[in-house]
Amino acid sequence: MYSIEEIKELIATLDNSGLTNLEIVDQKGERLTLKKKTTEADSHAVNVTVPVGTVGSVAPTAAIPQVTESQAAPDEPQAQPKGKTIDCPMVGVFYTAPSPEADPYVKVGSVVNKGDVVCIIEAMKLMNEVTATQSGTIKEILAENGDIVEYGQPLFVVE
Repeated sequence: MYSIEEIKELIATLDNSGLTNLEIVDQKGERLTLKKKTTEADSHAVNVTVPVGTVGSVAPTAAIPQVTESQAAPDEPQAQPKGKTIDCPMVGVFYTAPSPEADPYVKVGSVVNKGDVVCIIEAMKLMNEVTATQSGTIKEILAENGDIVEYGQPLFVVE
């Protein structure tokens, strides 16, 4: 079927794409199905079946189409938060506090100065502090503790 390295490459490709499911069928009819865990907020699932000539003759990722958010959801406009935002600098898991027992860095109504830590993004088992890009008052927190967030996603509304 596939080597561990080929499967790891397919998993990485699925993680870095907008796809939620990937199914590959080879000439012998053997199937490899990968599914990404989704939340109820993910309203548009895309299932792609990629026939593969012979195992190893075609790079497994060569036939995977890239689906952008605008292609997946043409009917729904993206809701943009009103006001200035502090955006996510990387893909990872959003945490409001340095540990589960600790108080959150900021709450709605907190006053922050440029450079203050507002949250942590866990990426590849590393905890990365996110700092305020501007001074102001936190008007809204747009992500929940433990949410998976994307690069450029607004996390906080600051006034």
